Amino acid sequence: MNADFIEALEAIEREKGISKDVLIEAIEAALISGYKRNFNSAQNVRVDVNRHTGQVRVFARKTVVEEVLDPRLEISLEAAQEIDPNFRLDDIVEIEVTPRDFGRIAAQTAKQVVTQRIREAERGLIYSEFIEREDDIITGVVQRMDARNYYIDLGKAEAVMPITEKMPTDDFKPQDRVKAYIIKVEKTTKGPQIIVSRTHPGLLKRLFELEVPEIYDGVVEIKSVAREAGDRSKIAVHSINPDVDPVGACVGPKGMRVQTIVNELKGEKIDIVRWSEDPAEYVANALSPAKVLHVEVNAAEKVTRVIVPDYQLSLAIGKRGQNARLAAKLTGWKIDIKSETQAEQEGIAYPKAGDEGADLE
Repeated sequence: MNADFIEALEAIEREKGISKDVLIEAIEAALISGYKRNFNSAQNVRVDVNRHTGQVRVFARKTVVEEVLDPRLEISLEAAQEIDPNFRLDDIVEIEVTPRDFGRIAAQTAKQVVTQRIREAERGLIYSEFIEREDDIITGVVQRMDARNYYIDLGKAEAVMPITEKMPTDDFKPQDRVKAYIIKVEKTTKGPQIIVSRTHPGLLKRLFELEVPEIYDGVVEIKSVAREAGDRSKIAVHSINPDVDPVGACVGPKGMRVQTIVNELKGEKIDIVRWSEDPAEYVANALSPAKVLHVEVNAAEKVTRVIVPDYQLSLAIGKRGQNARLAAKLTGWKIDIKSETQAEQEGIAYPKAGDEGADLE
């Protein structure tokens, strides 16, 4: 190795951000293994790479002892003092043992080490970039798929989307562009592994943040999301500005904002409901589009009993219980739905229309 090699390391330091000293230390460590492997040496050695000229020297390190039992690791006090009279017992003496053709091995080893460190550094930079984007949306191109995963090209890296994280309505082919939600970024020996999802509720939340300026600006807050991917979702929103309608902001002019999200999610139905601190009002809103007559709250057990008109019962429960299930997931309250007729048959009293407190119509 020579001064040109040192200049190359300095260029790598500038371009890749990898310290020249760190590279040289790694090269020195690798050269120790290379020396022992190529020269069948069991000696305790130190390799020194000159930081300015690139010259490589190998030194055998021997302990000063009274009686030498292993000449590869030990040196007598008499022999040590011939080198330097100041040596004492248990001191370490370094003797240069650089082989004649060690330069070739050194250059080869250095190239391997530098290549490996550059690769590791690039992986580290990619990991740092994507770990900061966990819980965010990325856009990529489907490269290939197998029985278990889709592989999505993100430019600098490749993301993996397990089949289980694909929406039932998704039918991607190679070269299709896809938006997905980063659920996890892990370090592996082959570089960062980026796991993405199309079914995660976070995808819906991020899509609304992208489409609705009021959410991005913090005027409208997304309080909760409940999702059955590819079929139906509910999202609860709240405005910190009384002059801004949170539901209207999310729907957008002529429904354009929410329709853009519905299109991205391949027709997934989205109910946008108004969040409320009052559990009764919140649960009633969450059961939209069903009309609610009364909500009775049991705060101790976090259970609500909801009365709906007879003709609204199937709508409130939803197909296969979906509407009620999503409303419960959205609010965090258990919901027991009764029709007017069922309530009367079970003797459940509740305020009727026109009664004081009957304000959920």
